[in-house]
Amino acid sequence: MILPRIAVTSGEPAGIGPELCLRLAGYDGPGHPVILADRDLLAARAEAIGLNVLFRDFCPQNPVDRNRLDVLHVPLAAPAIPGELNPANGAYVLALLDRALAGCRSGEFAAMATAPVHKGVINVAGVHFTGHTEYLAEKTGTPLVVMMLAGATERGPLRVALATTHLPLKNVSAAITGEVLEKTLRILHADLQRKYRLASPRILVAGLNPHAGEGGYLGREEIDVIIPVLDKLRSEGMQLSGPHPADTVFTPPVLAQGDAVLAMYHDQGLTALKYATFGRGINVTLGLPIIRTSVDHGTALAMAGSGRADPGSLFEAVAEATRMAVSQ
Repeated sequence: MILPRIAVTSGEPAGIGPELCLRLAGYDGPGHPVILADRDLLAARAEAIGLNVLFRDFCPQNPVDRNRLDVLHVPLAAPAIPGELNPANGAYVLALLDRALAGCRSGEFAAMATAPVHKGVINVAGVHFTGHTEYLAEKTGTPLVVMMLAGATERGPLRVALATTHLPLKNVSAAITGEVLEKTLRILHADLQRKYRLASPRILVAGLNPHAGEGGYLGREEIDVIIPVLDKLRSEGMQLSGPHPADTVFTPPVLAQGDAVLAMYHDQGLTALKYATFGRGINVTLGLPIIRTSVDHGTALAMAGSGRADPGSLFEAVAEATRMAVSQ
Protein backbone atom coordinates (compact mmCIF):
# COMPACT_ATOMS: atom_id res chain seq x y z
CA MET A 1 0.00 0.00 0.00
CA ILE A 2 1.30 3.46 -0.93
CA LEU A 3 1.00 5.80 2.03
CA PRO A 4 0.12 9.45 1.36
CA ARG A 5 3.13 11.71 1.84
CA ILE A 6 2.47 14.46 4.38
CA ALA A 7 4.72 17.54 4.37
CA VAL A 8 5.52 18.45 7.99
CA THR A 9 6.92 21.97 8.44
CA SER A 10 9.16 22.22 11.49
CA GLY A 11 8.13 25.78 12.37
CA GLU A 12 10.04 28.26 14.52
CA PRO A 13 13.60 26.87 14.78
CA ALA A 14 14.11 28.24 18.31
CA GLY A 15 10.95 26.53 19.55
CA ILE A 16 9.88 22.95 20.14
CA GLY A 17 8.90 22.31 16.51
CA PRO A 18 12.17 20.67 15.42
CA GLU A 19 12.22 18.23 18.33
CA LEU A 20 8.55 17.37 17.85
CA CYS A 21 9.40 16.50 14.24
CA LEU A 22 12.27 14.31 15.41
CA ARG A 23 9.74 12.25 17.38
CA LEU A 24 8.19 11.25 14.05
CA ALA A 25 11.14 8.91 13.56
CA GLY A 26 9.54 5.52 13.96
CA TYR A 27 6.02 6.94 13.50
CA ASP A 28 3.65 4.05 12.88
CA GLY A 29 0.40 5.93 12.28
CA PRO A 30 -1.32 6.58 8.95
CA GLY A 31 0.63 8.54 6.37
CA HIS A 32 4.28 9.03 5.47
CA PRO A 33 5.64 12.21 7.14
CA VAL A 34 8.32 14.19 5.34
CA ILE A 35 10.04 16.79 7.52
CA LEU A 36 10.78 20.20 6.03
CA ALA A 37 13.66 21.66 8.02
CA ASP A 38 17.34 22.49 8.05
CA ARG A 39 19.02 19.10 8.23
CA ASP A 40 21.82 20.34 10.47
CA LEU A 41 19.31 21.91 12.84
CA LEU A 42 17.55 18.58 13.23
CA ALA A 43 20.83 16.73 13.78
CA ALA A 44 21.97 19.23 16.42
CA ARG A 45 18.64 19.14 18.24
CA ALA A 46 18.59 15.33 18.17
CA GLU A 47 22.02 15.26 19.78
CA ALA A 48 21.00 17.86 22.36
CA ILE A 49 18.00 15.86 23.56
CA GLY A 50 19.67 12.47 23.27
CA LEU A 51 17.78 11.01 20.32
CA ASN A 52 19.45 8.64 17.88
CA VAL A 53 17.70 9.42 14.60
CA LEU A 54 18.64 8.14 11.16
CA PHE A 55 18.00 10.76 8.49
CA ARG A 56 17.36 10.29 4.79
CA ASP A 57 17.22 12.99 2.12
CA PHE A 58 13.69 13.11 0.78
CA CYS A 59 13.09 11.78 -2.70
CA PRO A 60 9.58 11.17 -4.07
CA GLN A 61 10.69 7.69 -5.14
CA ASN A 62 11.77 6.71 -1.62
CA PRO A 63 9.84 3.74 -0.26
CA VAL A 64 8.50 4.13 3.26
CA ASP A 65 11.17 3.28 5.82
CA ARG A 66 9.88 3.59 9.38
CA ASN A 67 13.44 3.41 10.71
CA ARG A 68 14.59 6.58 8.97
CA LEU A 69 13.26 10.12 8.95
CA ASP A 70 12.76 11.64 5.51
CA VAL A 71 14.00 15.26 5.48
CA LEU A 72 13.51 17.86 2.78
CA HIS A 73 16.36 20.26 3.49
CA VAL A 74 15.58 23.99 3.69
CA PRO A 75 18.61 25.98 4.94
CA LEU A 76 18.48 28.27 7.94
CA ALA A 77 19.50 31.89 7.44
CA ALA A 78 21.27 32.01 10.82
CA PRO A 79 22.14 29.50 13.56
CA ALA A 80 19.19 28.63 15.77
CA ILE A 81 19.55 28.47 19.55
CA PRO A 82 16.74 26.83 21.52
CA GLY A 83 14.64 29.43 23.27
CA GLU A 84 16.26 32.46 21.56
CA LEU A 85 14.23 34.04 18.78
CA ASN A 86 16.17 35.45 15.84
CA PRO A 87 14.36 37.62 13.27
CA ALA A 88 16.97 36.59 10.71
CA ASN A 89 15.16 33.24 10.49
CA GLY A 90 11.74 34.75 9.85
CA ALA A 91 12.12 34.19 6.11
CA TYR A 92 13.21 30.59 6.76
CA VAL A 93 9.96 29.84 8.59
CA LEU A 94 7.94 31.20 5.67
CA ALA A 95 10.11 29.30 3.17
CA LEU A 96 9.09 26.05 4.90
CA LEU A 97 5.43 26.91 4.40
CA ASP A 98 5.95 27.99 0.79
CA ARG A 99 7.77 24.76 -0.09
CA ALA A 100 5.14 22.59 1.59
CA LEU A 101 2.36 24.49 -0.15
CA ALA A 102 4.05 24.14 -3.54
CA GLY A 103 4.39 20.40 -2.97
CA CYS A 104 0.74 20.05 -2.02
CA ARG A 105 -0.40 21.97 -5.07
CA SER A 106 1.77 19.93 -7.43
CA GLY A 107 0.71 16.58 -5.97
CA GLU A 108 4.14 15.85 -4.50
CA PHE A 109 2.46 15.81 -1.08
CA ALA A 110 -1.08 14.78 -0.23
CA ALA A 111 -1.35 17.31 2.60
CA MET A 112 0.65 19.44 5.00
CA ALA A 113 0.88 19.48 8.79
CA THR A 114 2.53 22.40 10.53
CA ALA A 115 4.54 22.74 13.72
CA PRO A 116 4.11 26.04 15.61
CA VAL A 117 5.50 29.38 14.46
CA HIS A 118 6.09 32.60 16.40
CA LYS A 119 3.99 35.38 14.86
CA GLY A 120 5.86 38.14 16.66
CA VAL A 121 9.34 37.38 15.38
CA ILE A 122 8.08 37.07 11.79
CA ASN A 123 6.59 40.55 12.08
CA VAL A 124 9.82 41.86 13.59
CA ALA A 125 11.55 40.40 10.53
CA GLY A 126 9.48 42.78 8.40
CA VAL A 127 6.65 40.51 7.21
CA HIS A 128 3.06 41.20 8.26
CA PHE A 129 1.93 37.81 9.55
CA THR A 130 -1.16 37.03 11.62
CA GLY A 131 -1.02 33.25 11.39
CA HIS A 132 -0.78 30.14 9.23
CA THR A 133 -4.48 30.32 8.38
CA GLU A 134 -4.38 33.81 6.92
CA TYR A 135 -0.99 33.28 5.24
CA LEU A 136 -2.09 30.16 3.37
CA ALA A 137 -5.35 31.81 2.36
CA GLU A 138 -3.45 34.71 0.82
CA LYS A 139 -0.92 32.45 -0.91
CA THR A 140 -3.66 30.32 -2.50
CA GLY A 141 -5.88 33.25 -3.41
CA THR A 142 -8.66 31.90 -1.20
CA PRO A 143 -10.97 34.79 -0.22
CA LEU A 144 -12.21 33.14 2.96
CA VAL A 145 -11.01 30.17 4.98
CA VAL A 146 -12.28 28.76 8.24
CA MET A 147 -10.11 27.86 11.21
CA MET A 148 -11.35 24.75 13.00
CA LEU A 149 -9.80 22.95 15.94
CA ALA A 150 -10.68 19.36 16.69
CA GLY A 151 -9.83 16.72 19.23
CA ALA A 152 -11.01 13.52 20.82
CA THR A 153 -12.87 13.55 24.13
CA GLU A 154 -14.42 10.84 26.27
CA ARG A 155 -17.78 11.68 24.67
CA GLY A 156 -16.50 11.63 21.10
CA PRO A 157 -14.90 14.11 18.70
CA LEU A 158 -15.14 17.82 19.45
CA ARG A 159 -14.88 20.23 16.51
CA VAL A 160 -14.90 23.99 16.96
CA ALA A 161 -14.77 26.38 14.01
CA LEU A 162 -14.37 30.15 14.22
CA ALA A 163 -16.28 32.95 12.50
CA THR A 164 -13.33 35.29 13.20
CA THR A 165 -9.75 34.36 14.04
CA HIS A 166 -6.87 36.55 15.16
CA LEU A 167 -8.61 39.85 15.83
CA PRO A 168 -8.58 42.20 18.82
CA LEU A 169 -11.80 41.69 20.75
CA LYS A 170 -12.90 45.26 20.07
CA ASN A 171 -13.01 44.48 16.31
CA VAL A 172 -14.98 41.24 16.44
CA SER A 173 -18.53 42.57 16.25
CA ALA A 174 -17.88 44.65 13.14
CA ALA A 175 -16.18 41.68 11.45
CA ILE A 176 -19.22 39.41 11.86
CA THR A 177 -21.35 40.47 8.90
CA GLY A 178 -24.15 38.48 7.36
CA GLU A 179 -22.02 37.82 4.27
CA VAL A 180 -19.03 36.56 6.26
CA LEU A 181 -21.17 34.39 8.51
CA GLU A 182 -23.02 32.83 5.58
CA LYS A 183 -19.80 32.05 3.70
CA THR A 184 -18.20 30.64 6.85
CA LEU A 185 -21.13 28.30 7.47
CA ARG A 186 -21.14 27.16 3.85
CA ILE A 187 -17.41 26.32 4.00
CA LEU A 188 -17.79 24.52 7.31
CA HIS A 189 -20.79 22.54 6.06
CA ALA A 190 -19.11 21.58 2.78
CA ASP A 191 -15.85 20.41 4.37
CA LEU A 192 -17.63 18.45 7.08
CA GLN A 193 -19.30 16.60 4.22
CA ARG A 194 -16.24 16.23 2.01
CA LYS A 195 -13.39 15.76 4.49
CA TYR A 196 -15.25 14.17 7.40
CA ARG A 197 -17.85 12.19 5.44
CA LEU A 198 -20.80 13.61 7.36
CA ALA A 199 -23.69 13.48 4.92
CA SER A 200 -25.84 15.99 6.80
CA PRO A 201 -23.67 17.71 9.40
CA ARG A 202 -25.31 19.27 12.46
CA ILE A 203 -23.76 22.62 13.35
CA LEU A 204 -24.27 24.37 16.68
CA VAL A 205 -23.88 28.13 16.31
CA ALA A 206 -22.86 30.22 19.32
CA GLY A 207 -24.14 33.71 19.90
CA LEU A 208 -21.78 36.64 20.23
CA ASN A 209 -23.16 38.30 23.36
CA PRO A 210 -23.76 36.97 26.88
CA HIS A 211 -26.91 34.82 26.94
CA ALA A 212 -26.94 35.11 23.12
CA GLY A 213 -28.07 38.72 23.51
CA GLU A 214 -31.05 37.92 25.74
CA GLY A 215 -33.61 39.13 23.23
CA GLY A 216 -31.61 42.22 22.34
CA TYR A 217 -31.10 43.52 25.88
CA LEU A 218 -27.43 42.46 25.87
CA GLY A 219 -26.68 43.20 22.21
CA ARG A 220 -28.45 42.97 18.86
CA GLU A 221 -25.92 41.01 16.76
CA GLU A 222 -27.92 37.82 17.20
CA ILE A 223 -31.17 39.47 16.02
CA ASP A 224 -29.71 41.63 13.26
CA VAL A 225 -27.03 39.33 11.82
CA ILE A 226 -26.86 35.76 13.12
CA ILE A 227 -30.52 34.66 13.15
CA PRO A 228 -31.31 35.89 9.60
CA VAL A 229 -28.33 33.93 8.22
CA LEU A 230 -29.33 30.79 10.10
CA ASP A 231 -32.91 31.06 8.86
CA LYS A 232 -31.75 31.46 5.27
CA LEU A 233 -29.44 28.45 5.36
CA ARG A 234 -31.97 26.30 7.23
CA SER A 235 -34.41 26.96 4.39
CA GLU A 236 -31.83 25.34 2.09
CA GLY A 237 -31.71 22.21 4.23
CA MET A 238 -28.71 22.83 6.49
CA GLN A 239 -29.03 21.50 10.04
CA LEU A 240 -28.15 24.57 12.10
CA SER A 241 -29.16 25.26 15.68
CA GLY A 242 -28.75 28.42 17.71
CA PRO A 243 -27.63 30.99 18.37
CA HIS A 244 -26.72 29.25 21.61
CA PRO A 245 -25.37 31.08 24.66
CA ALA A 246 -21.63 30.47 24.54
CA ASP A 247 -21.49 29.51 28.21
CA THR A 248 -23.77 26.50 27.65
CA VAL A 249 -23.09 25.42 24.07
CA PHE A 250 -20.11 23.37 25.27
CA THR A 251 -22.06 21.44 27.90
CA PRO A 252 -22.47 17.71 27.15
CA PRO A 253 -26.25 17.75 26.53
CA VAL A 254 -25.90 20.48 23.89
CA LEU A 255 -22.75 19.10 22.27
CA ALA A 256 -24.50 15.75 21.85
CA GLN A 257 -26.87 17.44 19.40
CA GLY A 258 -24.17 18.54 16.97
CA ASP A 259 -21.15 17.48 14.92
CA ALA A 260 -19.37 20.84 15.18
CA VAL A 261 -19.66 24.21 16.91
CA LEU A 262 -19.23 27.56 15.20
CA ALA A 263 -17.91 30.10 17.70
CA MET A 264 -17.92 33.80 16.97
CA TYR A 265 -14.37 34.60 18.07
CA HIS A 266 -11.08 32.96 18.96
CA ASP A 267 -11.16 32.59 22.74
CA GLN A 268 -14.90 31.95 22.89
CA GLY A 269 -14.40 28.64 21.12
CA LEU A 270 -10.82 27.63 21.71
CA THR A 271 -10.76 27.99 25.48
CA ALA A 272 -13.29 25.16 25.74
CA LEU A 273 -11.65 23.08 23.01
CA LYS A 274 -8.18 23.29 24.48
CA TYR A 275 -9.41 22.60 27.99
CA ALA A 276 -11.02 19.39 26.74
CA THR A 277 -8.34 18.18 24.30
CA PHE A 278 -5.02 19.94 24.91
CA GLY A 279 -2.09 17.79 23.82
CA ARG A 280 -4.37 15.77 21.56
CA GLY A 281 -6.12 18.53 19.64
CA ILE A 282 -5.30 19.78 16.17
CA ASN A 283 -6.01 22.77 13.95
CA VAL A 284 -7.58 22.28 10.51
CA THR A 285 -7.87 25.00 7.87
CA LEU A 286 -11.13 24.55 5.96
CA GLY A 287 -11.84 26.03 2.56
CA LEU A 288 -8.31 25.82 1.14
CA PRO A 289 -7.61 24.00 -2.14
CA ILE A 290 -5.18 21.81 -0.14
CA ILE A 291 -5.39 19.91 3.14
CA ARG A 292 -3.65 21.58 6.07
CA THR A 293 -3.59 20.53 9.70
CA SER A 294 -1.52 21.82 12.60
CA VAL A 295 -0.73 21.36 16.25
CA ASP A 296 -2.98 23.17 18.73
CA HIS A 297 -0.19 24.78 20.75
CA GLY A 298 2.58 27.35 20.47
CA THR A 299 6.34 27.35 20.21
CA ALA A 300 6.96 26.79 23.96
CA LEU A 301 10.31 28.58 23.83
CA ALA A 302 11.04 27.92 27.50
CA MET A 303 10.80 24.18 26.87
CA ALA A 304 12.80 24.10 23.62
CA GLY A 305 15.86 21.88 23.73
CA SER A 306 14.75 20.05 26.87
CA GLY A 307 13.35 16.96 25.17
CA ARG A 308 10.17 17.24 27.27
CA ALA A 309 7.80 18.48 24.55
CA ASP A 310 4.82 16.18 23.97
CA PRO A 311 4.50 15.24 20.27
CA GLY A 312 0.92 13.97 20.62
CA SER A 313 -0.72 16.88 18.81
CA LEU A 314 1.72 16.66 15.88
CA PHE A 315 1.18 12.91 15.58
CA GLU A 316 -2.57 13.49 15.45
CA ALA A 317 -2.15 16.33 12.92
CA VAL A 318 -0.28 13.98 10.57
CA ALA A 319 -2.82 11.21 11.09
CA GLU A 320 -5.81 13.51 10.53
CA ALA A 321 -4.24 15.02 7.40
CA THR A 322 -3.80 11.49 6.08
CA ARG A 323 -7.37 10.50 6.86
CA MET A 324 -8.72 13.56 5.07
CA ALA A 325 -6.46 12.96 2.07
CA VAL A 326 -7.67 9.38 1.76
CA SER A 327 -11.34 10.34 2.14
CA GLN A 328 -11.35 12.70 -0.83
